[in-house]
Amino acid sequence: MLLLTLVLAGCAGSAGVGGGSPAGHWVTIQRGDTLGELARRAEVPLVRLRRFNPGVSPRGLAVGQRILVPAHEERAPSGGPYRYRVRAGDTYSAIARRFDTSPVSIATANAGISPTDLKVGQLISVPLHGGSASSGGASSSATPSRPQPPADPGPVPGDARDWPWPLDDYRVARAFGKDDRGTLQPMLLATDQGARAMAVADGEVRFADSMRQLGRVVIVHHPDNLQSVYALCGTLLVDSGTEVRRGTPLCTVDRHASTGRFDLLFDLRHGGKPIDPRGVLR
Repeated sequence: MLLLTLVLAGCAGSAGVGGGSPAGHWVTIQRGDTLGELARRAEVPLVRLRRFNPGVSPRGLAVGQRILVPAHEERAPSGGPYRYRVRAGDTYSAIARRFDTSPVSIATANAGISPTDLKVGQLISVPLHGGSASSGGASSSATPSRPQPPADPGPVPGDARDWPWPLDDYRVARAFGKDDRGTLQPMLLATDQGARAMAVADGEVRFADSMRQLGRVVIVHHPDNLQSVYALCGTLLVDSGTEVRRGTPLCTVDRHASTGRFDLLFDLRHGGKPIDPRGVLR
């Protein structure tokens, strides 16, 4: 809601916890360690330590397990977004996997930052959950999963109505919604060879590059905090920073290896949160 050139990569090397738990680093669990003790040594609130390690059970710590101790400038409010400090080896895809979100969500929330040129120590925003285009979202299936109605994304600006579809000729191969596992999936449109994806509204291209498992991706920012995302592209026809008009060609659509079809993954977001394109497109 990821990447490559954002290659999968590990994070900074682990550090022992014997004499203390330095904030901002990974530590390796040793016999007798608890999350409470790690938080005390690092002088960070226990609730923040737990939020930076989602999925880690305080009662199920194992010797050798790695725990991320957040730096003092990092934050993890209960509703998100995280304020996260980039570490050595980080990519948007790796960060997205860690916090159960999507690379596209992170890229959309950090429009002024190039995902291919992350700097160690850089602070970025990491939206939580609801991430469309997660690593599982990019792989399509010939038989669409049964979508469920998504959670209400809140009011959409009144002028975001009757936008054209991004393709002239298409069929909906997968509707926007949650799959059988409860994972929110973006819309997948099947088209024909030679098709080009077009901007659904006026705006500025904030990202035009490759993302792991999503191929080439274009993200356009529109007025009223709306964003449109076009993924699984072939040739990119625009660059980051380009001002586009409704109907401007953004990319060609390539054949997708897993389906043999010419597929476009299309996503709409309001304030970084995914919304159902069917409520906006005519």
